[in-house]
Amino acid sequence: MLYELRIYHATPGRMAALNKRFENVTVKIWQKHGIRPIGFWTVAIGQHSNDLYYILAWENLAERDQKWHAFRADPDWQKAYAQSEADAGGPLTVNIDNFILSPTSYSAMK
Repeated sequence: MLYELRIYHATPGRMAALNKRFENVTVKIWQKHGIRPIGFWTVAIGQHSNDLYYILAWENLAERDQKWHAFRADPDWQKAYAQSEADAGGPLTVNIDNFILSPTSYSAMK
């Protein structure tokens, strides 16, 4: 298994809209494409309280590439993405960090 950690740095004032898009749209479209989210987090105490963290699980990079490209090309996603940014008055994120993680031999998650 591979895990993908993604960190969305929300545009100031747009964190609520970003969470709403994930909750109401993104996760449902991921289900259609077989994308498996492990969890979503925001910072309760500490720096970076304007960031959304989430982890996806993949069997391998080929699965990730195939499913991620299908998701990005999905007309329902493209429409929802454009509409959510139009409703918010601009982009919901200023930057996205992305990491592909491999479990260590001593990791509880394999």
